[in-house]
Amino acid sequence: MKFFICLLALQQLYVQSVAQDFDFFYFVLQWPGAYCDSIHSCCYPKTGKPAADFGIHGLWPNYKTGGWPQNCNPDSQFDDLRVSDLMNDLQREWPTLSCPSNDGMKFWTHEWEKHGTCAESELDQHDYFEAGLKLKQKANLLHALTNAGIKPDDKFYEMKDIENTIKEVVGFAPGIECNKDSSHNSQLYQIYLCVDTSASKFINCPVMPHGRCDSRVQFPKF
Repeated sequence: MKFFICLLALQQLYVQSVAQDFDFFYFVLQWPGAYCDSIHSCCYPKTGKPAADFGIHGLWPNYKTGGWPQNCNPDSQFDDLRVSDLMNDLQREWPTLSCPSNDGMKFWTHEWEKHGTCAESELDQHDYFEAGLKLKQKANLLHALTNAGIKPDDKFYEMKDIENTIKEVVGFAPGIECNKDSSHNSQLYQIYLCVDTSASKFINCPVMPHGRCDSRVQFPKF
């Protein structure tokens, strides 16, 4: 019996140590026009077509060494009741475009159980999703880009201009990921912003994600 109790205690300590072991977050915003304009296509959520704005993909704990923790606490499952007051905002700002059309629950479950559980030393489930929503509002990237004349109009823009515009807004250089459409055009797809472990402040990225983009990229319509 004592052995069993000790084993449970060690397992709990292991889960806690894994959950606390991260150095920063990647806050990842996705352009829906690029997601849909690819060989994978997309499906609008059951609430309808999202707004033509960057949507939240995730808030991901990472290591300075370049790796990341995941699925840190199998006992901590997503519970929509814990974020019921955020549901309208999640549907609007953190939508899913995966097929078949769905209500987003599977997507949010995945984000919490794979990534959010690894930040439980800092954020509970409600705080985790609320932090993502606040960060999107704080960055307000589409507003910044359009004010700089960089618009989702299917035209091509210099990558350096996109990077510099975002850096001016958040104070730090972003990581940018592009994808290819059916014509092999390089498109603005995802933007990575680095955030401190409290998920409240943008910081300089300890390590940049490996995103491949041409020197000029298309900002597709949605």
